[in-house]
Amino acid sequence: MKLAVIPARGGSKRVPRKNIRPFCGKPMLAWSVEAAQASGCFDRVVVSTDDAEVAQAARAAGAEVPFTRPAELSDDHVGTLPVVRHAIEQEAAAGSPPDLVCCIYATAPFLRGEDIRRGLEMLTDSGADFAFSVTKYPSPIQRAICIDAAGRVAMFNPEHFETRSQDLVEAYHDAGQFYWGRTAAWRSANTLFGPTSAAVVLPSYRVQDIDTSDDWARAEWMFKALQAGV
Repeated sequence: MKLAVIPARGGSKRVPRKNIRPFCGKPMLAWSVEAAQASGCFDRVVVSTDDAEVAQAARAAGAEVPFTRPAELSDDHVGTLPVVRHAIEQEAAAGSPPDLVCCIYATAPFLRGEDIRRGLEMLTDSGADFAFSVTKYPSPIQRAICIDAAGRVAMFNPEHFETRSQDLVEAYHDAGQFYWGRTAAWRSANTLFGPTSAAVVLPSYRVQDIDTSDDWARAEWMFKALQAGV
């Protein structure tokens, strides 16, 4: 059984109620539910939440909400791994233990069904424990600088001051959209970022963190531009 788990708690300090706030005409989490359904990968699409209003929006979007996430897994400091483990435990206890689980973030409106399908193919074809979305940094991280309390700058890697950009290894970061994994790996792993994980590269124009009001506005502009084919 292939299970999609969409974590969507009720609390959010920087963008209040962001998981169900309207984004380009729909509650934000509805875009993730629709991408999961469009992928054709899943036997079930489940939203993990502690909030009745979020649960109602999830069901209206076509997802299931078969359990309520406990308070101890719903604060600002709880990571993805324990939330997915809880969902796996709940499904197993209900008699539907999944073999493969994909965690899809609720704030991933740029995610497409084809991305999720590519992730599943990467997971199964590579033999990896996890396969998740990444995107390339726009500039070489080896030439990054920091700024001290006095406003002065220093390079993180001064040895690369004169290294040409094209000679530096390209770097990628977590795109924050989806994470495929085998059930045994979800249950035992301490991190997703390691040699047993495979990367599914997404174009940078379809990746946007949404943690502030500015992020939200930028994401809507990007989304509308993509919809218009700009």
